[in-house]
Amino acid sequence: MPAANQAVLDYLATRLSYPAKVMQGPVPSEGELAAILTTALRTPDHGKLEPWRLVVIDRAAMIRLADMAEARARELGADAEKIEKGRGQFDRGTLAVAVIASPKPSDKIPPIEQLLSAGALCMNILHAATAAGWGANWLTGWVSHDAAFAARAFGCTPAETVAGIVHIGTPASPLPDRPRPDLARLMTRA
Repeated sequence: MPAANQAVLDYLATRLSYPAKVMQGPVPSEGELAAILTTALRTPDHGKLEPWRLVVIDRAAMIRLADMAEARARELGADAEKIEKGRGQFDRGTLAVAVIASPKPSDKIPPIEQLLSAGALCMNILHAATAAGWGANWLTGWVSHDAAFAARAFGCTPAETVAGIVHIGTPASPLPDRPRPDLARLMTRA
């Protein structure tokens, strides 16, 4: 029988995403963020391709990105709601890390596995930040899926996509848990 790491199991059983829109300062220092990201980089990466890159978004960049999101929404002829959704996560954000899925040419590792690795990296950033005592939230929104915005904001090439924008900050207050999926409804056996 393997030895369980009960502390990790307890953490996973109670982990919550903290809403980015209600996080506040302070945020992790450069050193604390480096420790979070170094831990998070221990993510599944078949073939050791490192099919992702990270863009740190500080408060000054948030202001610039909010304006860019609004400009892009207006360029698209978007309504007020879409403009607000585009600006929103940046207007209210203090610190975030954009995970850019950056697939590498490979005969052995298909693009979907590389994209899933980028998603796993987003989850690892959430875990590392939360385990370090911070609030964290993985967001996307239309700005993450708009190729023109991603290119302008994060320097994405046509082959790259935004896997997620993980906001990190200080939780304003404790959160109640939300209803969780029913395992019995979702699981079958082959």
